[in-house]
Amino acid sequence: MDDMKSVVAAELASIRPLDDLERVHIDDALAWVTSGAPLYRVQKPATPPKHLVSYFAVFDGEYVLLVDHRNAQLWLPTGGHVEPDENPRATVVRELYEELGLSVEFDSVGPPVMVTVTQTVGLTSGHTDVSLWYAVNASRDAALTYDAAEFLGIRWFHFSAVPLARSDPHLSRFLQKVRAPRP
Repeated sequence: MDDMKSVVAAELASIRPLDDLERVHIDDALAWVTSGAPLYRVQKPATPPKHLVSYFAVFDGEYVLLVDHRNAQLWLPTGGHVEPDENPRATVVRELYEELGLSVEFDSVGPPVMVTVTQTVGLTSGHTDVSLWYAVNASRDAALTYDAAEFLGIRWFHFSAVPLARSDPHLSRFLQKVRAPRP
């Protein structure tokens, strides 16, 4: 296994599953990484048809920042496709700056909280994203700029007001994990 596949496998192995569904997603993702299959999207929207994504929710206390994503037509955490041979945490740093104008240091990005293996929805549906979900802390007072070509808008939501009916189907599980006390 090459170095970056080892990094991705280690990220996956660091995740403590919330439930049986996440155990299935971890096992699927680990089998995929170790299979020798390509991990990175090389052509939009779906080549190869299964590829690695870093999702990262930005938090300030009991608030989460979500973006109204044009293609997915959902409120989502920010995120992006992992570039060939890019560390998934480096994707978080790069995409935070590209999508929100927010600068963070690589060392401030902790291990992923969750992984999901899902079929995409919206205007570019039909492929599988293996998404590592990260949590990033920032102030709601931080000046943010967003990519208007990709997002209709951005908004901080109190946990009690997150639009779960119009978001990623795993967002509620992710918020549950983020809010749970750490052992």
